[in-house]
Formats: sequence, C-alpha cells, structure tokens
Amino acid sequence: MTKQNYTEHLKKNFFLAYPVMLSQLGHMMVNVADSVMVGQLGALPLAGASLANVIFHLLLMFGIGVSYAVTPLVAAADGANDKKKSGELLKHALLINTITGIVLFIIISIGGQGLFYLNQPEDVVAMALPYLNIVTLSLIPLMLFQTFRQFAEGLSYTKQAMIIVIGSNLINVVLNYIFIYGKLGLEPMGLNGAGWASFISRIILALWIAAYIYTGHNFKAYRPGFAIGRYSKMMLRKLLSLGLPAGFQFIFEVGAFGFAVIMIGWIGTEALAAHQIAINLAAISYMMASGLSAAATVRVGNQLGQKDIPSLRAAAFTIYGMVVVFMAACATIFITGRYFLPSLYIDNETVIQTAAHLLIIAGFFQISDGVQVVSLGALRGLADVKIPTALTFIAYWVLALPLGYYLGFKQGMGAEGVWYGLLIGLSIVAVVMFWRFNFLTKRLSARS
Repeated sequence: MTKQNYTEHLKKNFFLAYPVMLSQLGHMMVNVADSVMVGQLGALPLAGASLANVIFHLLLMFGIGVSYAVTPLVAAADGANDKKKSGELLKHALLINTITGIVLFIIISIGGQGLFYLNQPEDVVAMALPYLNIVTLSLIPLMLFQTFRQFAEGLSYTKQAMIIVIGSNLINVVLNYIFIYGKLGLEPMGLNGAGWASFISRIILALWIAAYIYTGHNFKAYRPGFAIGRYSKMMLRKLLSLGLPAGFQFIFEVGAFGFAVIMIGWIGTEALAAHQIAINLAAISYMMASGLSAAATVRVGNQLGQKDIPSLRAAAFTIYGMVVVFMAACATIFITGRYFLPSLYIDNETVIQTAAHLLIIAGFFQISDGVQVVSLGALRGLADVKIPTALTFIAYWVLALPLGYYLGFKQGMGAEGVWYGLLIGLSIVAVVMFWRFNFLTKRLSARS
C-alpha cells in the first residue's frame, strides 16, 4: 500500500470513529456524572455506587456484547449492497436483544441480594442495593438503544447516535441535580436519585434513536426491520453465534475488574472509593478506544464483504496506530493529573492519595487496553469470536486475578497489588489478540 492509501484509510477511520468515540464517551459520562455528583455526598455513597455498578455493568456489558453481533454482519451485507439482508438482521437483532434485556433484568433483580454474601462493608451494601434495583430498570431501554445503534454503525452512520447520546446525557445531568440534591421542591434522594435520573434518561435515549431510524430518509429501505414475526432460525443462530461469545468476552473482562472491586472491598470503604475514582477515569479512555474498536469492526467487515484483503489490513493497522497515539495521550494525562483528577470527585485526602497511586498503574496499561479492545473489534469484523473469548478468559481469570490477589493480600500491596495483576492480564491479552489478527489476515491474503 502507498502512503496515499494509508492517508485515505486514516481519514475514513477518523470520520467513522470520532462520532462513536464521542458517543461512547457520552455513554460513560452518565457514570462519571453520577460518581462526581454522588461523591459530593461522601465516601460511603461513592463506595455504594461502585459496588452496585459491579453487578449492573457486568451484565450490561454482556448485553452490549450480544448486541455487537449485528454490526459486522450488517457491514458485510452493506459491502455486498444487500439492503434486504440488512433489514432482516435488524428485525432479528431486535428480538434477541429485547429478550436479552429482559433476562438480564430478571437476573439482577433476583441476584442483587448476593451482595450481602461478598464480605463487603454492611453500610456500603445497604447503600448499594436500592440504587441497583432502580438502575436495573434501565437495562431494557439500553438494549433497544444498542440494537439500533449497532445497526446504524454497521451502515457507517455514526454521527446520529453521538448526538442522541450527548443529548440524553445532558438530560441525565439535569435530572441528577434535581433528584440527588432535592431541587424544584423535591426531597433529596441522594444515590437513589442518580439511579432514577439514569433510568429516565435511558428511556429517552431508546425512544429517540428508534424514532430516528424509523423516520430517517437514509433508512427507508430498512423499515421492514421493524416488523414482528416470520423469524429465520438460521439468522437467529448466526447472530447468537457471534453475539454470545462477544458477550462472554465482556463478562470475562468486565467481570475481572468487577471481582477486583470485590477484593478491594475487603480492604475497606476508602480503598473502594479510590478504586471507583480510578476505574471511572480509566473507563473513559477505554470507552473512547472502543469507538475505534467499533470502527475496526465496520471497516474490516465491510472490506471482507468486498473481498479486499489488502485494504482490510491497511484499514485495521491504521486504527491500531490511532489507538496507540490516543491511549498514550490518556496515559500522560492520568500520570500527570493523578492528584488533581481524584480531587474532582471527592474531598478526602486518603482516598485521593490511594486513587493517585492507582492512576499511575492505569497510565501504564492504557496502550495495552487500547490494543486489546481494537483487536477484539477487528477480529469481530472477521467473525472470529470463539477463540478470542477463550483467550480473554485465560488472561484475566487464570493469570490476572490470581496474581492480583497474591500481590494485594499475600504480599501486602493492597489495592495497588490487585491493579498490577490487571495490568499484567491486559498486556498479555493485547499481545496475543494482535498476533491473532495479523495471523488470520495474512492467511486470508495468501488465499486471495
């Protein structure tokens, strides 16, 4: 490929990815706004939010992984100019993701009481449960939103979801202010107010994007995707064969970070609050990097549909370069701002000091985090999900968490030891996933 080809890929990737990155940032800002505004109430509500979000985000990310199945399939159909197939994929994805949202809602509603058996501070659990029960209501509208969003992204329409997410987040911040602190004549609700604000804003999110897709001029050809009935078992199986492994990828990764919260909760409330701040900031960069991952899925799937393997590799490797530069910038911000950033969340010197140490470790794993998430997106574009899922499980649950427990508790390193374990797991999975993408696409290139 010539330099001009790579420049063109860079432009295409950027204009495809930046709305997704801002949309992901906007999605993450719901949690940031909740954490910052709840953090003003003290360490206990912040720790409660952290514990509740372990359960909520673990299953939410499984649902998001399931919803990702539609994107590479729609991108490939779009590359082959098959609009009928794209509409059918939307219809089947709506069925799968709605059922997924209902099942996840039931699981959390029943299983939330399990927080009492995780050896966490009792006052933190008592604070977390009511908030968890409220925010769980938003799972179904979130899954509907994800269906339409992933469908639109598969067609390379990414700006609209960005606008909708940012708009709904502004609504969430306003509702947070009203509900948490008790404005406009309402009683202060504290942490529970953040839950109600998130629920209402996510209903608006789902209705807004559904209306946009249904009425949008660019989507007229896909309107049959809103029809109910006459489902194809073959298409349902295809979506599930991609979506379920992708969902378990998120379960293994997010679950590892979630179990890290449980372990840090054994240390104490202030350590848990510090972890919430550091992981909240690290999640911002991760979610923006996942925007580049989404672009990798679309570009790889689209070029695969066109059977253009050289362009597929060039597009993907350009995205790898973009994510390394972006995550290196995030690492610099985390390390240089390690004391200032936590002070935005809370006025507690012990929590700020602990969070600052964790942010240094977060800075070290930024590039690994970016490379592994882009690799998963690129492999998803190739419809390669099963082996990456197994590799993700080994990296986090066989290596990272046991090592984190050993360093944190046996070697007395506390929360920092747990985070060093996660750093090692992320680095291993990044190297292995990158190698796999390069190997598979080289083989495709040789065959073509």
